[in-house]
Amino acid sequence: MIEIKVPARICFYGDHQDYLGLPVIAGTIDRFINLRATPNTEGAYVLKLLDLREEAKIALDDDLRHVRPDDYFRSVMAVLKGQGFGLDQGYDIEISGNIPVNAGLSSSSALVVAWIRFLVATQGKSEEISDHQIGRWAYEAEVLFFDQPGGLMDQYTIAQKGLVYIDTQSGESTRLSAGLGKLLVAESGVPKKTLEVLKNARVYQQKAVDVVKKVHPEFVLEQAGLEDYEKYINMVPKELQGYWYAAIHNYHITLEAKKELLNPNPDIQLLGDLMNRHQMILQKEIQNTPLEMVHMMDAAREAGAVGTKIIGSGGGGCMVAMVTEDIAEKVKQAFLSKGAKAVYTVELTS
Repeated sequence: MIEIKVPARICFYGDHQDYLGLPVIAGTIDRFINLRATPNTEGAYVLKLLDLREEAKIALDDDLRHVRPDDYFRSVMAVLKGQGFGLDQGYDIEISGNIPVNAGLSSSSALVVAWIRFLVATQGKSEEISDHQIGRWAYEAEVLFFDQPGGLMDQYTIAQKGLVYIDTQSGESTRLSAGLGKLLVAESGVPKKTLEVLKNARVYQQKAVDVVKKVHPEFVLEQAGLEDYEKYINMVPKELQGYWYAAIHNYHITLEAKKELLNPNPDIQLLGDLMNRHQMILQKEIQNTPLEMVHMMDAAREAGAVGTKIIGSGGGGCMVAMVTEDIAEKVKQAFLSKGAKAVYTVELTS
């Protein structure tokens, strides 16, 4: 029997930055996808998706030429076969978990990483393949294979686990051992619009940067300072100026957060303030936060939350709140009073 357990992830700083080649700070939490597999003689992977009450069957000799959008089981197989994997033993596979679907905690990437880890295990290569490589294959199978607009943060974070600062150009990660205090996740009940939000944010931020680079080809975004926002703002079309602001300021919020999280005893109030500043940019400039969720987070901050932000690409889904032990219950009730459908404590995993 093969058993795999893969965590969900939260991006704390750097949302909508990874596809610009800028860094992110994300961490894995104690919500999981669980996979259990036993060999069979059917020449196929027989999948039971227990939470969805669905079943599927993939023949080992499937040519994988016509993979429908979002069929990550087959896209992973195609990527690994391209790497020389010989997938020649069938399995009965049960998959379950407690990560809310389409809510910003990256249930799809967790599933992709779990599936890759399972297939690697069937080859007896679990000890040979690095977490970094697992993340790379997951990114290829979930994003590049389908030409989707996302970045690599989700896959690399989940594969490597823990709290990490990721250089999204190289994929190299810096492990951050500090904590973020007590964390609450609130499920808004508002459906996400992942691809639509991602596409708009990516296209408009890139357009804003390209306008500047057209006039100043020497400009390099990852070397930009806060003063560059004002320096170049007048050449950016008005409709793109919010995205220009987001590209520059979210980058520096992430750098400030990294600096603080490298301290053995970080200032939680400072980290909460950085989170709140990040959220204000997400909701006002990138405009990825529905009004219902704005009201929920406003109530949470009024109840004493140190910091709050939307999780994931936005358009709906979950929120995270940094809290102290004494006001955790009060913040939870504040979320619920504004319509959140569930609120629970989560912990970073390592």
